[in-house]
Amino acid sequence: MKVTTTTLEMRHAPTEPAPELPDGVRVDLATDVAPEYARFLYGLVGGPWRWTDRLGWSRQQWLDELSVPGTEFWILYGGGVPLGYLHLQPVRQSDGIHVEIRYFGLAEQAIGHGLGGRLLAHGVQAAWSVSDRTDLPEVSRVWVHTCSLDGPAALANYQARGLVICGVEESDEDQPEEPLGSWASTGGPPDTATPRAPQS
Repeated sequence: MKVTTTTLEMRHAPTEPAPELPDGVRVDLATDVAPEYARFLYGLVGGPWRWTDRLGWSRQQWLDELSVPGTEFWILYGGGVPLGYLHLQPVRQSDGIHVEIRYFGLAEQAIGHGLGGRLLAHGVQAAWSVSDRTDLPEVSRVWVHTCSLDGPAALANYQARGLVICGVEESDEDQPEEPLGSWASTGGPPDTATPRAPQS
């Protein structure tokens, strides 16, 4: 499958505040995220969009990823359950800290309710303020990769939040013909149950 990967960046923090969330919905900074929960969020959000790279990761690989200084998970909750998340990871560079939006997206039931742009706006604000919550130097760049395996609204959403395209690449990758879905991607067994007949 031919995959197009687009890199976007911001060099200055947004001046407008992030929009308010609807009643009953909140964004929380998760502390001490366990590998099991990180993997669950990855599968929940990415299952419908062919996110498969990390499904085969060992627990140690997840631990190594989560232990990078300044790594943050911002999780969107509604009705007591996670509706989406944003994973930030800072890296020291010669001109300061570059914060990558490693993963971002919504669970399927949250799509179409105006939450994606709001979560991303909150995440961008969080990325620029990482140094306020850590001992890292000031942030000089926020950036993200998105690709044609992501949701169809992803690229436009990033651009609407002020990120600007700075690179495009194409590659050939082995990908499943159809997305695995959230059930399989979060560790569920094959769904082989026979539908029950309607009760008369």
